[in-house]
Amino acid sequence: MPFETPPPPPPAARRAPTFQANAGTDARQLLRALLPPRPALRHVLQAHARLAVLGLATACALPQILAVLPRLPPGGADASYSYPLALFLSSNSASAFASNHLLRVLPHPLPLSLFPRLPHRNRHSFTFLLASLSNHLDADHTVGSSASLFLGSHVHALAVKAGAAGDLYVRNALVHFYGVCGDVAAMRRVFDELPLVRDVVTWNAVLDGYVRVGMVGDAREVFDIMPVRDEVSWSSLVGGYVKEGELEVALGVFRNMVAQGLKANEAAIVTALSAAAQLGLLEQGKFVHEVVQRARMPVSVNVGAALVDMYSKCGSIAAAREVFDAMPRRDVFAWNSMICGLAAHGLGHDAVMLFEKFVTEGFCPTSITFVGVLNACSRTGLVDKGRWYFRLMSEKYGIESEMEHYGCMVDLLSRAGLVQEAIELIEGMPIAPDPVLWGTILSACKRHALVDLGITVGNKLIELEPAHDGHYVLLASIYATAKKWGEVRKVRKLMSNRGTSKSAGWSLMEAHGIVHRFLVGDMDHKDSVQIYNMLGMIDRRLAEAGYVPDVSSVLHDIGDEEKVHAIKVHSERLAIAYGFIVVGAGSPIRIVKNLSVCGDCHEFSKMVTKVFSREIIVRDGSRFHHMKDGECSCHDYW
Repeated sequence: MPFETPPPPPPAARRAPTFQANAGTDARQLLRALLPPRPALRHVLQAHARLAVLGLATACALPQILAVLPRLPPGGADASYSYPLALFLSSNSASAFASNHLLRVLPHPLPLSLFPRLPHRNRHSFTFLLASLSNHLDADHTVGSSASLFLGSHVHALAVKAGAAGDLYVRNALVHFYGVCGDVAAMRRVFDELPLVRDVVTWNAVLDGYVRVGMVGDAREVFDIMPVRDEVSWSSLVGGYVKEGELEVALGVFRNMVAQGLKANEAAIVTALSAAAQLGLLEQGKFVHEVVQRARMPVSVNVGAALVDMYSKCGSIAAAREVFDAMPRRDVFAWNSMICGLAAHGLGHDAVMLFEKFVTEGFCPTSITFVGVLNACSRTGLVDKGRWYFRLMSEKYGIESEMEHYGCMVDLLSRAGLVQEAIELIEGMPIAPDPVLWGTILSACKRHALVDLGITVGNKLIELEPAHDGHYVLLASIYATAKKWGEVRKVRKLMSNRGTSKSAGWSLMEAHGIVHRFLVGDMDHKDSVQIYNMLGMIDRRLAEAGYVPDVSSVLHDIGDEEKVHAIKVHSERLAIAYGFIVVGAGSPIRIVKNLSVCGDCHEFSKMVTKVFSREIIVRDGSRFHHMKDGECSCHDYW
């Protein structure tokens, strides 16, 4: 009988380390062994209990436990605050080490009240005290609070009196505090006082202070003269440009950072993805995603949600879904991004199904979740479902309807032709309706040829918001539909007299990492001759296929031939023509518009995809249009 290989011995059970050194050293070693890298309060309590069982929770070990405690959030239970106080008071060596960690752990305003009574302090005590104030301001998103500024100035004066104001860490905390307060003059004064007492943290604090108050130009000046920059410096500048709406500049800074070999941190990644999403530039967003992949950076919940949002807003909903499905862990923000993305792409049924899965998995919907679901119903014409979700929001989840929810419902009803029901909903709102809701009604009047109602609503809106150009344009369009050219001229004259001009429509197209912007009738592009030649060829082929321009959107009492010419040079047509030149035949032409696409350009684009077998994806002011084989994802319901 052959010998059988004996089974391997069972793995040894994990045992707590045993120690025979002094208690203080043992406590430090055991805490390192027992605690995760970022312990929560419960982890520390469990470790304390283990120390007590081993007889190591002595008075001299308690400061070590205090040192590993996380900073406690404000508004916590009194019991959670009493624990660090008990550790401190039970310690037989109430040292500056213990005092400083007590100041670090407790939330504002407890450190301020305890500070004068601490038996031992050193220069680092001021660092923790200032950090407590700064964290409080950050949490409350408070800028320029006079009370906080007074308290911080008082701590500053105490530091000067104690001879600690020249310490590097104290100075960094002071610069950061004044920056969080929004007092850039005081921030800069502290920064400039001792030029030799600075490090990269000091420079970053000044950079962040300028970014917080929107002074991105000053931030750039500081950035350019920094002797050393780290990933925090770069991410702060990227964030500053995004905050001020200079999105293309932000993406340029991000690319420069990567080109210089720096590893982007999560803040820079998320901010750059946000910039690409707002611009709708897929190539830029893909570049950021490639940076994540090359660095083998784990896709955290924040990065995953930002990627889903970017791909959704850049017209690649399939890539967004792929990222979403691959996320190991998803929070509400990731679900909301995916639901809202599906809605924007006209995939209302998919958005509703995902919402039901979201609820089934135990997540609780937020206000934003319902904006996405109601928008999905609106884009797909799911009137009954929309009404049901609107009631469910308040009746089951206790979420009060906000302006965005009413906006989705008014849009849903108006698109479906239920304009009177939409008006009744507005008039029955418990809050004052935003003029945007009446603007939705006005758009519906144009769509459904409700001339008399449109005239009434349009004149009402012009009185409510005399500086809003869109109301004049829609009202003039309704008059033009009814051939009331005299009224059209009156509206245009009123618009001119009030100094209101129509927002210029533009279209963006990205090719080989370069963003191209087109205006109506644009002749400024370097390839204008080629673009107009290509557009002429496209027009001829479409005419041969039976396309006839719809000139009803032209608000001028001019001949049809002139109207056709006016429509032919709309910005999205120029972008499509350029796409034919620079985008390969197998790739979709992607266009971003600032305004809604007009009816004729929508038909033109669909016809292009049919005649030339091309795919066109347009993100206009309200949704996506995926056009292929003469069809659009919106099913002409937009």
